[in-house]
Amino acid sequence: MDRLEELRTFVAVADLASFAEAARQMRISPTAASRAVASLEASLGTALLRRTTRSVRLTEEGAAYLERCRAALVELDDAALSLRGDGATPGGTLVITAPVTFGRLHILPLVNHLLRAHPALRVSLTLIDRVVRLVDEGIDVAVRIGDLSDSSLHALKVAEVRRILVASPAYLAARGMPANIPALHDHDLISFAEIDRAPEWRFGPAGKPAIRIEPRLIVNTADAAIAAAVDGMGIARVLSYQAIDAIAAGTLVSLHDDAAPPPVPVHLVYQANRRGSVNVRAFVEAARDHFGGLDLTARAPTGRPGPRP
Repeated sequence: MDRLEELRTFVAVADLASFAEAARQMRISPTAASRAVASLEASLGTALLRRTTRSVRLTEEGAAYLERCRAALVELDDAALSLRGDGATPGGTLVITAPVTFGRLHILPLVNHLLRAHPALRVSLTLIDRVVRLVDEGIDVAVRIGDLSDSSLHALKVAEVRRILVASPAYLAARGMPANIPALHDHDLISFAEIDRAPEWRFGPAGKPAIRIEPRLIVNTADAAIAAAVDGMGIARVLSYQAIDAIAAGTLVSLHDDAAPPPVPVHLVYQANRRGSVNVRAFVEAARDHFGGLDLTARAPTGRPGPRP
């Protein structure tokens, strides 16, 4: 096995945490996969993986080497594709990351579409509610919700979402509709920690008024915040796309829509040198088509604004 295939085998084993699964994916025997990684380690003079009868884990050196390998393999795959000119079709591995709920609802369907359309393409999709460093983690395209701070990345705005207040009809029937924003202090509040990094909620076009919050429940995923609100545990503030299905189904109601802060942009971001990638171009075009006809702001279906703050 040549060095390039050894690198591909190492990346597959590291990603899958299994020699057997990596061998199956690469259509080689587990013994061949083990020998390839052992040969790579011998040439480098260091252990890349810790092997036990139950697990395969990266060493510290292996973790650092993995990201360099991943980036190098992506560059090589793109270089091969670019030689085929404008007629090149997606192939090799496309690495994408997105927030958990947004990725499940919108990015996974895009990925499935691309995989069906391009048999030579493989996708590694990581759904995680934190900002990842594209270069360090070998990411081709990241979906980011909110204002961008890294000007070195190329960004394409594909949608907008809003921060909204939601509660179940049962909760509102029992506790009443808050008459204004300050009246939220008299209600049980549910905080989604990923968007409520400060202990206050801001409203209105200029972010005013702002209220300090003392939530009864703090959760770290949007799905948990939505589930708790649907179960009548209080008023949650989430991003509109996260609650759009529950609002449409009538299990949640949005409150004080006219007091919502300005919309939040949704961008696809990638390194400038990835703009020529056939895989990245295919994903970007598919995203344009997907989001072009969608409204993710979850405006109240009745069109009636909530009480003014």
